[in-house]
Parts: sequence; structure tokens; C-alpha cells
Amino acid sequence: MGKYFGTDGFRGEANVTLTADHAYKTGRFLGWYYGELKRRNGDDSAPRIVIGKDTRKSSYMFEYTLIAGLTASGADAYMLHVTTTPSVAYVARVDEFDCGIMISASHNLYYDNGIKLLNSRGEKMEDDVIELVENYIDGKLEVFGKKIKELPYGTRDKVGKTVDYASGRNRYIGYLISLGMYSFRGVKVGLDCANGSAWNIAKSVFEALGATTYVINANPDGLNINKDAGSTHIEKLAEFVKERGLDVGFAYDGDADRCLCVDEKGNVITGDHILYIYAMYMKQRGKLLGNTVVTTVMSNLGLYKAFEREGIDYIKTPVGDKYVYESMAAGGHRLGGENSGHVIFSKYATTGDGILTSLKMMEVMLAKKLPLSKLAEPLVIYPQVLKNVAVKDKQTALSDADVAAAVKKAEQKLGNSGRILVRPSGTEPVVRVMVEAESMEMCNECVDGVVNTMKSKGLTLA
Repeated sequence: MGKYFGTDGFRGEANVTLTADHAYKTGRFLGWYYGELKRRNGDDSAPRIVIGKDTRKSSYMFEYTLIAGLTASGADAYMLHVTTTPSVAYVARVDEFDCGIMISASHNLYYDNGIKLLNSRGEKMEDDVIELVENYIDGKLEVFGKKIKELPYGTRDKVGKTVDYASGRNRYIGYLISLGMYSFRGVKVGLDCANGSAWNIAKSVFEALGATTYVINANPDGLNINKDAGSTHIEKLAEFVKERGLDVGFAYDGDADRCLCVDEKGNVITGDHILYIYAMYMKQRGKLLGNTVVTTVMSNLGLYKAFEREGIDYIKTPVGDKYVYESMAAGGHRLGGENSGHVIFSKYATTGDGILTSLKMMEVMLAKKLPLSKLAEPLVIYPQVLKNVAVKDKQTALSDADVAAAVKKAEQKLGNSGRILVRPSGTEPVVRVMVEAESMEMCNECVDGVVNTMKSKGLTLA
């Protein structure tokens, strides 16, 4: 991770951690850098950069400042307006843009925001380019073999322009609809759009495929994104599905790159359930290339035991769909994801895509003629406790000898019947302490042992 950009972009409180000036400088660098790459290849045309945003109030400010930076450096900015992260990735790849930008803080509340950068293939931006962006922000840019104090502006006919590119978003919607292998007619579906990017996309897709669609949290006002809504508050959708007697429900986060589900009984279907259900579906059809699913270290122990029982191999990566996709690309794997609901179907997308994930769950239900509860039934999820501990310094807390001893003690208690994972967050100033065990009592005991050690050593903020 860099100084500003973490595992999922540059994220923080708007105009506190992430400011309009940061956005302007990011646009200035990207507009100049991709133009310079083209010029060095004998191409004098303006770089083309596609940009989307979610529904939070500050997204408009960051959109305008990014575009000001891009056009000042001579790039043309193509505006998708309010849209999803995976749609930006799709358009960047299909329409051959030099790069893509998404303005979103994903599942965070409205006062946070973020800048996610995507390359021309719709993948997370390469680390070396991210490092150059950060160096420019800090006034220490060195690139193409020389130090650059200030970037040149585009002048006269080299000033960039903006282009309304809503048609790109509409083409993405059409692409999703084209992936529906079965008619959804007669299926009652609940959608929780988190008052975010999916609010004007998801319903259109499901209705086009014939579903009877019921939607909640699709009235964004700039301040209510993710507020008691979406995949981080899936209990709202669970209640809605049970009250309305729906067949299934899908909840997205603010930028709709993740999806969690609710079965017809109101039970939550996590990202691990999704990976299990679709891996089994692929394996039974001979489509699970390499017989391997890519997961992160946060997937539940029960998922691994289920894969072992079914003879499916798995890979564990660090947390972040960036790392999942890199592993999938390197190994040629088709399925991977996180328990949080970032699921990547590499045949169809280069990032997690919440709406695509919900379509794939519908496909399995209709192909096998089974409700989601039955498809998920063979997966036994181990009890889990996860505590996010606000600390003064993440690395200091993780390297403390007494904390390490507390973790070791927990590992000995758990033996082969559980596990403990202590890791720094990639997006927040917290250390995450997670324990899975055969009982909730054991989970709490092991987590508390580590957390209390951090507190006693004065490593926490409270």
C-alpha cells in the first residue's frame, strides 16, 4: 500500500483526508502521464479517460476537480455520471480508454469518499503508476528519467474537453442483461440498492429479465448512501424478504461492486456461500478451470472444509479484490472473491460486480430448480467474532511482543478446530482481530485476550 492509496483506492473523509486539491492533482498527473505515453509512441491525440461517481454529496466536487485536472493537462474526460465501479471497469476495457476513474468510498458513509483508479484493461491500476501519482501529489515526481517540479498545461487546441458518456453506462446495462441465461419471470426478487450507485441500474436489469422486482433504499439524497442500508446492513433486506414473501433478495454496497444475498427464509447468504454455490455449479458442469477457487484469508474455515470435502482446491490471498484478481489472472482461474461479497467472475468482469453476482445466483437457482436456502445448506459456517480495534499505530500494535504472545496463546487454544487472524485494515486506522471456532464462547475468549492485551499496553485509541 502507498501513502495515500490503499487496497481500494485513495479513501478518507472528504476535504479532511481526501481533499479537492488531491483530486485535482490526481487528474493533472493522469492527464499528463497518459498523454506523454501516447506522444512517446508517436501519437499526438488526446488521452481518453472515463470517469464515474456514486451518489454521495462530495462526489460532484471530486468529479469536477478531477476533470479540471484532466482537461488542464490535455486529456478528454468522458463522464458516465452516477454509475457503478464495475461499469467504469467495463467501459474502460471495452471502449479502449487509457484509464478509468471511479469516485466512491464503497461501503463507507456519505462523509467519506474515495478515488479508485483503473487501467485500460479495467483492472486496478498498477502499483508503479499509483506511486507516481503519490509522488506528484507530494511534489517529488521523477519519471521518464528526470525530475519534474511542475507539469505543463495543455494550451490552445491541446486543452482537454468533457464528453457526456451516459451511453457507456447504458451499454453496460445491456451487457448485464445479455448475461441472463434464463427468464426470471415468476420470481419475486428484493433489491437493496444502498441509496448508492445501483439505484438506477439494478431494477432495470432485473425487470428486463422478467423478474417481479421490489426495491428498497433507492432514493439517494447525497447523505443517505449506505445509511442503515445495503450489504453492510443486510438485516433490513432480510426483514423485507420475509415480510413480502419474496423468493430471494440481493443487497449491494455504495458503488455496487459487492453483493450479499438473502434466501427465501430470510437467512443471510455471505460471499463465502456465493463462492461455494457457484464453485459447485461450475465443477458439476466441468467449468471450474484448474479446479481452484481464489479466496482471501478472511474466508470462513467452514468454506475450506467444504471445498476439501468436495475435492475443490483453493488459494488464499491477502484481503482486497485487487489481490484476488491478480491471483486469478496469474493462475487462469475463473472464480474468486471475499466473504464481504466482492466476487469476481473473470470470464465476464475484471472486478467485483454486485449486480453480476446476483445474476449468477439467479442462474444457479433457475438451472438447478432449487431455492437459495437449499443451495447453501451443505456449507456449515463456523462461528466467527471480528473486532475492529482503533489503534494509535497499526504496525506498532502488530509488532508488540505481548500482542504476539496473546495471539500465540489463542492459536494453541484453538488447535485444529479454529483459527485466529490479526491484520491491519487496508482502508481504516484499525487492526482487525478475527477468530473462528466451534463455539461462540471460544471465539469471544480468544478475541478478548488479544484486544485486552492491546488496551493494557496503551496501543488503542480508546
